[in-house]
Amino acid sequence: MHQKAALVTGGATRLGRYFAEDLADVGYNIALHVNGSRTEAEEVAAGIRAKGRECEVFPCNFLNDDLEALIQSVKQRFPGFSLLLNSASIYDPAPIAETELAMLEAQFRVNMFTPFLLTRHFAQAVTEGQVINIIDSKIAYHQYPYAAYLLSKKSLAEMTRMAALEFAPRIRINGIAPGVVLPAAQRVSDYIEWRIDAIPVKHQGKPNHLIQALHYLLDNTFVTGQILFVDGGESINMEGRHSENYSA
Repeated sequence: MHQKAALVTGGATRLGRYFAEDLADVGYNIALHVNGSRTEAEEVAAGIRAKGRECEVFPCNFLNDDLEALIQSVKQRFPGFSLLLNSASIYDPAPIAETELAMLEAQFRVNMFTPFLLTRHFAQAVTEGQVINIIDSKIAYHQYPYAAYLLSKKSLAEMTRMAALEFAPRIRINGIAPGVVLPAAQRVSDYIEWRIDAIPVKHQGKPNHLIQALHYLLDNTFVTGQILFVDGGESINMEGRHSENYSA
């Protein structure tokens, strides 16, 4: 039996790194995709090898490079390749009125087209396995200041459900939609507190909350085509304005 292996896109930084390191902890060898964060990727790879797992870094620019070749390279290096975790993304805020074609294309290319095509090639390369897409709890809203980013993530959520039907039963495909877990470095504490005030559980999430969601999706063989929101209930906090909550 080949040792099971996972390809983690964007695995060198932020949430991708947490996912890659945890998957190594639970027995996966790791194919670590990286684009610009080469130094960080080598650090993560060294840490995973120190755990007794195999790890290889796979550079790939999702705006230009051959995605089928990436999947084939991972399969050749790790014959037990059985999990594709799409964590890589790009994020550029702009409303529709200020979104140029180049921004729109880049956001969709990385956040939607790449997981779409990687899923296709993964399904061709393996007999069975799982795909887990990292989405965003903002897909519950229509926040036009993030138009291209959010539309690409909404599309990814729909693709997750569609692909789950197409590739069942041999491949289970699900998504995780994180909320306020790892805010961007430029977010000030007042902003974070303001966001937390709208979260029903009244606290910020931690990476371990997403790891718990990952384990649930990995282990539950009766779950496919689902988007698991891990956001403290923020995405369902849409009571709306009415006479009884109106403050004159």
